[in-house]
Amino acid sequence: MRTTLLPLVLLALAGCATRPAPADRLARLLDGRSPGEPVKCLQLRDIRSSQVIDGIAIVYTTQNGTLYVNQPKAGAAFLHSDTILVTDTHTSQLCDIDTVKLMNPGSRMITGSVGLDLFVPYPKPKSTRH
Repeated sequence: MRTTLLPLVLLALAGCATRPAPADRLARLLDGRSPGEPVKCLQLRDIRSSQVIDGIAIVYTTQNGTLYVNQPKAGAAFLHSDTILVTDTHTSQLCDIDTVKLMNPGSRMITGSVGLDLFVPYPKPKSTRH
């Protein structure tokens, strides 16, 4: 039994080693960027994409390349990278008072929700080339 179990444990550990931890993934995404003053809302027309960092945050990319990190004040544990974000706003902005529903991509069922917090901007680093 031990000889059969050991290779499975080693394979599991090897799989964990190849995928970065969520905090490391966020750090790499923000590498070279400095945080700005948090804002309450983002204009929906400016948001180009969103990315979920498992259990930690949603990162919104805007048209000018600024990354806005939102660490939800409630429900962050439900965040998974394969989750579909369902946002239902009634204005032209996504704000810190909004709730985002989380949908399972396979079943298309709502699996939870997060209560957004302030959006922390991380602008594109200025080019150092002259």
